[in-house]
Amino acid sequence: MRFAISALSVLCIASAIGTIVPQASPDINYVNQFGAFWAEVFAAFDVFRVYNAPWFLVFMALMLISTTLCLIRNTPKMLREARAWPLHVRDRAFVAFRHRHENAVTNESQAVLSVQQATDWLKSHGYAIKNPVSNDASLPVLVAKKGAYNRLGYIFAHLAIVVISLGGLLDSEIPTRAAAWWWEKAPINLAGLNSAQEVPASAKMPQATPTYRANLLIPEGQTSDMAVINRPGGAFLLDLPFELTLKAFRVDYYSTGMPKLFASDVVLKDKTDGTLREATIEVNKPLIHRGVAIYQSSFDDGGSKLKLVAHPLSGPVRQLLPIELAVGQSLPLRSQDQTLALEVSGFKAINVENISDQEPIEDPFKKHAATVLSPAVNVTTTANQRNVGPSFNYKLRDTAGQAREFHSYMLPIDLDGAPVFLVGVRNSPDETFRYLRIPADEDGSLNEYMRLRVAMANPEVRQRAAEIFAQRSAPENLAPALASSAKRALDAVAEGGLEGLADLLEQTVPEAERDRASDVVVRMLTSAFWELWQLARVDAGLPRLEQNDTTLNFTQRALNAYSDSQIFGAPILVMLDGFDQVQASVFQVTRSPGKTTVYLGCLLLTLGIFAMLYIPERRVWVWRRVNGEGQVESVRVAASSTRHSLDFDREFQELSTHLKPH
Repeated sequence: MRFAISALSVLCIASAIGTIVPQASPDINYVNQFGAFWAEVFAAFDVFRVYNAPWFLVFMALMLISTTLCLIRNTPKMLREARAWPLHVRDRAFVAFRHRHENAVTNESQAVLSVQQATDWLKSHGYAIKNPVSNDASLPVLVAKKGAYNRLGYIFAHLAIVVISLGGLLDSEIPTRAAAWWWEKAPINLAGLNSAQEVPASAKMPQATPTYRANLLIPEGQTSDMAVINRPGGAFLLDLPFELTLKAFRVDYYSTGMPKLFASDVVLKDKTDGTLREATIEVNKPLIHRGVAIYQSSFDDGGSKLKLVAHPLSGPVRQLLPIELAVGQSLPLRSQDQTLALEVSGFKAINVENISDQEPIEDPFKKHAATVLSPAVNVTTTANQRNVGPSFNYKLRDTAGQAREFHSYMLPIDLDGAPVFLVGVRNSPDETFRYLRIPADEDGSLNEYMRLRVAMANPEVRQRAAEIFAQRSAPENLAPALASSAKRALDAVAEGGLEGLADLLEQTVPEAERDRASDVVVRMLTSAFWELWQLARVDAGLPRLEQNDTTLNFTQRALNAYSDSQIFGAPILVMLDGFDQVQASVFQVTRSPGKTTVYLGCLLLTLGIFAMLYIPERRVWVWRRVNGEGQVESVRVAASSTRHSLDFDREFQELSTHLKPH
């Protein structure tokens, strides 16, 4: 039994961990939450899938066996003790009882009357009575007991542990793994497969699968009868006993943009008899059909049609490429240098982010504000959740099959007091997105930045901008040298970003003078970049802008964004221009044969605890005390209870008063 208690303690701790830590989430979520090192450590101990971890199931099985053996060994003894009558307690034990009373009598008739009155009172209070007959005057003449089946509480409580453990094992992955082994099934990687027909029969589980928790995604207006059972290293495709059609998906939001209610209007068609059943599935309001429960889990995109615009990020070219693609589709993009496949992988119409101001960073070379190595928003300050509008995910895949994933927001977001477009990039799903922050112009568009980018890519425009800056900033005799320095600074940024300019300073300026030179070069670069912007506007037929806090701030942000775009790793920037949303509902489909067993175990546990706490076992003995001459001189009564309480004190006091003959 000690081992069972130890195993139960381990399971309780593990269950607490499983309740606190989200289970079966994508790996990147755990990396973001715990860090790469601890995420790997926790994964090694199956912390992210506690309830189906081998060690958890082993402990549960051992606890089941240990508790079962304990029940088999102790239940017959407890039942015998519950039925037994303590008839051989002698009156010399009277002084050992906490509850005892002795009433003096003068003759036999008073003694008989006292015993009879005690008998009547005990019967009226639910006691079972037995009057043993014996020639031994030291043995009781009356024995009473109540609550003898208090011991059933212990039996029910232990039996509940056995039943709940059995139900947990029935609902675990053990039956499904055993069925897969028996049917010679093996999970596969479903990524890249476009239909259920492409999945081999060895990865398809039949309708007779004993227990499962599967996921089912259905776009609006579509039907599915196959669900996915995720397994480490792959997945099974599960044949459901019905077809489910999603008529409509409805979602309501709070003012912050967080969803407060989502529900699915569905039509279920039974594969056996063709019965149709319409229902609405909401969170915590599942649809149950033939022992299979369909829960509303979440929602996703169902193939929304997106209107995209591709902006070149290299060369003195500004020609835009309009694209229309649905989520899940791809399109080859060819240029003189390479061919890339544009794959649209996701879309969200509403994004709730923690938006908060960040402190400006002064160092323009190593710590400039708009850095691709930073997250989209500041997550270390007080959260200010709000909806920042639509976003979509896409990948650019080269001919070798290597892909980088991008996350782009449709609308500019106010960060540090200015609107910026956020475009994130990562090399693998295990990484977090690193965001390029492109300043939005006064029209909320990318036009001004892209005009600047094209100008920076043109050496002739850089030369002209450097000359105009020099003419405006220095005397005529110093202008050529200043123009040359400004041109070198612009060229360095055009080729390698601010890091390239920092490398140039390290190569050409002594270390002792580098800090002072950096300040001078930064001011020169910013001013030359301003002239480059104005020159690009004039070439486009637009007037020069007045220098003020807003335009200068845009200049600095544009310079930082241009620098970061050098390490962005993509020749084009794809932005969302419009969309026709198609929503999909994500269901969790479960078959839980152990659920009823667990409910029965909970009922047994409730009855067991109630019996142990509220049905105390009470026993009463009555003796007739005889003197040396064989005459009765008193009637003694003693009582015991498995649980001391004030109620029992009052009850015994009342019994004592009934010993006196009336």
